[in-house]
Amino acid sequence: MIELVEIIAKALVDHPEQVTVNQVEGEQSVIVELKVAPEDMGKVIGKQGRIAKAIRTVVKAAAAKEGKRVVVEIIQ
Repeated sequence: MIELVEIIAKALVDHPEQVTVNQVEGEQSVIVELKVAPEDMGKVIGKQGRIAKAIRTVVKAAAAKEGKRVVVEIIQ
């Protein structure tokens, strides 16, 4: 999941070297934390959160294929 989120995020931003993705294992789910440069925040979130929602949908579909529950959080 980390690789998938990282590839998508790096394709969207102006500063791909500042993209970091961390995975936190929970009891029932996995949390994927996406961190980008402050000036790239709008590109990752998109108008009315559309791009963020699309990223979450793609990751959720990939996780369902593996039988896991994954939550994507975009943090500063």
